[in-house]
Amino acid sequence: MNHEPVLAHEAIELLQIDLHRDAVFVDATFGRGGHARLILERLGPRGRLVALDRDPQAIEAGRQMQDPRLELVHARFGLLDEVMKARAVTEVAGVLIDLGVSSPQIDDPERGFSFRGDGPLDMRMDTTQGETVAQWLDRADEGDIREVIRSHGEERFAKQIAKAIVAARQGGPITRTGQLADLVGAAVWTREPGQNPATRTFQALRIHINQELEELSVVLPQAVSVLSPGGRLAVISFHSLEDRIVKRFMRAGANPGEMPEKLPIRAAQLPPPSLRLVGKAVRPGEAEIRANARSRSATLRVAEKIER
Repeated sequence: MNHEPVLAHEAIELLQIDLHRDAVFVDATFGRGGHARLILERLGPRGRLVALDRDPQAIEAGRQMQDPRLELVHARFGLLDEVMKARAVTEVAGVLIDLGVSSPQIDDPERGFSFRGDGPLDMRMDTTQGETVAQWLDRADEGDIREVIRSHGEERFAKQIAKAIVAARQGGPITRTGQLADLVGAAVWTREPGQNPATRTFQALRIHINQELEELSVVLPQAVSVLSPGGRLAVISFHSLEDRIVKRFMRAGANPGEMPEKLPIRAAQLPPPSLRLVGKAVRPGEAEIRANARSRSATLRVAEKIER
């Protein structure tokens, strides 16, 4: 199962590795090492890449990359600050965060991320800890299930789906992806063209069980904090919920203060910006989308830390 990194060359170019060949870079979502390999190709002999991933299978696969400049760390990226401090790294020249689920995760039915093949209803990025989606659905009340599916999946039939899940579990726990997909399919009245009716529900439950939006909100300020002046943060998101968090964070860093109404404060007294937005959002071209359909929803945003 191969994984083709999305917007890889665009992200690597915008990180400007050639200007910092002997610096430290961070790949906060190693996956199957697609971005990491491209970074290492640009790094000099004294350069260093610290790569994090919460998936133990990704870390194990990465051990095949015999490169002394690469250090693999089994950790969620919300612990970036802790990981850097443990290695006495105070500044890095760039941080890359790819928020996509890797193809090996999606394509392996045993991971439970997809409705395309029946498997255990797991969906944990880190299979060594935490509860599975099956366990959460077995204990959550209908209101919580409805809210997760509505807010994280932007699913207009969240109420009907939650009701169907609670009714079905009276006959026993929902433990298989096929079970859940069938339940959702029966509860959704209309289907979006070309999309399985369970798509939004599976996305919502995956985001919730892995606390993906919370992790993203936590890592962004940590990434900026560890960047050296002139260093860049590149984030690739795959749905509007992620992209909204990234866009607002970067814009807030580039425009940190607004003049309070009716208070005698001058513009010069407002805090200076910490970030500079680098270009506009980048999206895949037609050729990449044809070659990799999973790239079609990707958005790359880049910001540079400003020297103070």
